[in-house]
Amino acid sequence: MEKRTTPAKNASSTVGGWRPVLGCSVKAMALFRITLGCLLTAELILRFRFLRVFYSDEGTMPLRLLLPRIDGLYQKICLHCHFGELWQQQLLLGIQTVAAIMFTLGYHTRFMAILSWYLYTSLILRNTWLYFILDRYFYYLLFYAMFLPLDQYWSFSKHERKSEYDNLPKGVFVNPATMALKLLVFWIYIDAGVGKYLDPKQGWTYHADPLPALDTYCRHTLCAQYLYAILGPKGLRFLTPTVVWIEILSTPLALLGSYLGNASMVNFAILFICHLHLGISATIRNSVLLSFVACSAWCIFLPIGWGENAPTGDAFPPRSFWPKLSSTATIILVCAMVGGNIWFETIGTDCSNGSLRGIWSTLLQNRWNVFIGAEEYVTWEIAPGRLRDGSVVDVWGRSDEVNWMMPGSGAPCTSTSRPGRWRSFPYLADLEGEEAEALWGYLCKQWDRENNVKSNPGRQLLRYNFFMLQADVLPNMAFSPTRKRLVHSYECVIDASAAQYENEVDAKADVTIADDPSKSEL
Repeated sequence: MEKRTTPAKNASSTVGGWRPVLGCSVKAMALFRITLGCLLTAELILRFRFLRVFYSDEGTMPLRLLLPRIDGLYQKICLHCHFGELWQQQLLLGIQTVAAIMFTLGYHTRFMAILSWYLYTSLILRNTWLYFILDRYFYYLLFYAMFLPLDQYWSFSKHERKSEYDNLPKGVFVNPATMALKLLVFWIYIDAGVGKYLDPKQGWTYHADPLPALDTYCRHTLCAQYLYAILGPKGLRFLTPTVVWIEILSTPLALLGSYLGNASMVNFAILFICHLHLGISATIRNSVLLSFVACSAWCIFLPIGWGENAPTGDAFPPRSFWPKLSSTATIILVCAMVGGNIWFETIGTDCSNGSLRGIWSTLLQNRWNVFIGAEEYVTWEIAPGRLRDGSVVDVWGRSDEVNWMMPGSGAPCTSTSRPGRWRSFPYLADLEGEEAEALWGYLCKQWDRENNVKSNPGRQLLRYNFFMLQADVLPNMAFSPTRKRLVHSYECVIDASAAQYENEVDAKADVTIADDPSKSEL
């Protein structure tokens, strides 16, 4: 094996300039690998809960409905689109989890990065209903990870081939992937921050009327309620516009610090943005993993190891055919991704973000303008259903008691009975035909399976109504009277004993929720 050349003895050890702006230190990339790999592993383990409902033929998107709607290219890319059995999906996810663990440990790192990115892409395409912004983070970070030397530190690969790795140059590594990755982080926060700044309703300004955005978001968790109690409405109003400027200015500040070789400036920017994300994870429900992944992306800016044998040329100068081929492939693929993102957002008008047939709408979507406005209202779901023994239960909450009140104990809370990937379920009410049948029928099958109706026939679910409830956000942690809207009625079993069910449920709802004249159906 040909040895790589070591940096020249007179190579400059100074920091600053364009190299740290466009590149990443090898130690920072190793930390990026470890944090991203740990979070990816956690996400994949959590995903096992949703395989039956969202990825198998037993669930809401069976292959018999998916395959007729996608083209040949889509099927070739989506490995998961060829397997409908639950055990097959479990096996694929198990392989993906092992690959994520190996990536974290730095064992055959580049291959594991490629495998992890491909399997994650395939998993996204299997059911695009679940393509949340968390998935977009993993998709792009894993893509650029394929082209980076992430295993030079704290990896099994270095331990096994120590003599080879000792000859590799240290310091800052620059290639098209490092530049594109930093450009991605820059774009994420510009897109999010400018979106908030340009909000027509000015929800992220000090003079927001009636409530600033932070006042509406900081009421979802116990930590948020404590924060509200400490700061009060005036404190949250004061902090609201600072979020916008932290998002807009953090990346330019980190890049400026990199150019000046000022590690303190870079660390200051990273500290501020990570504190923002940690605050989001503590105050907004279902955002913990997303916030941690966002912090993981900032590892690439860390100034650790900047002046460590800094090379004067390419960190990995190609000396043979395969390194040259790798460098060429990196340039082509990274430029193709960046160019594809620009094309999709500017002239690719023929692609719809919700289109299953247009694969590019999923693979090239690169928008991050979330939480743009203040939260005007909160929503939660309830699904009263009748069993064969005549009792009424909450199918959505999987409870024997039907409670129309806002979820949560103590101070008002907007938690839902089914968090995580279930959040997409209520927003699919416009599905029709076989797709609607598969979606709404799954709740019947799930209830019967979990209640073992073969042994307890009286627990069989006959029918349910799916309601979405809504309450406006008011000052001082208050909410308006609850409104309800019937989203869907579904007959699990055509049975005479269920004929009077609809009137009974509506009467019960009117008694429970309509004592106040303002509590009316939408």
